[in-house]
Amino acid sequence: MTLALFSPAFENGDAVPVKYTCEGENVSPPLKWRGAPAGTKSFLLICDDPDAPQGTFHHWTAYNIPPEWRDLPEGLTPATPYVGFAQATNDFGRTGYGGPCPPKGDRSHRYRFRLAALNSELNVPDVWMGSAEIEALARPHIIETAEVIGRFGR
Repeated sequence: MTLALFSPAFENGDAVPVKYTCEGENVSPPLKWRGAPAGTKSFLLICDDPDAPQGTFHHWTAYNIPPEWRDLPEGLTPATPYVGFAQATNDFGRTGYGGPCPPKGDRSHRYRFRLAALNSELNVPDVWMGSAEIEALARPHIIETAEVIGRFGR
């Protein structure tokens, strides 16, 4: 079975509901997955905006998600103390989730929620690491990936 990622809150390619953006409650959407490949030791989840004016903007990176998990609940915020995985500093400069927030008047942006099955947990040093650094650290350990894309403009 192939790794698949989806959200009960929006269909792939559809608009991200305002609740999950900077215009709403700015909480994470619910995410679910299936089809973890053999050898999965942890999951990595990244939400980014490849359409940001200055290049890809990282909204959320969660790593060392346990291999038996198949979902993340709605409502995680930068302040949510969530036991079971770690969260990197996003490009807003905060730890955890920061919802879609393109510049006002800009076209609709794509928000990629990408899940990677990894063949190990990530050994993250006790230094500040942002989303891009965590993604680079994980790259050699990726077994398989899946994504769901939402759109948002304002």
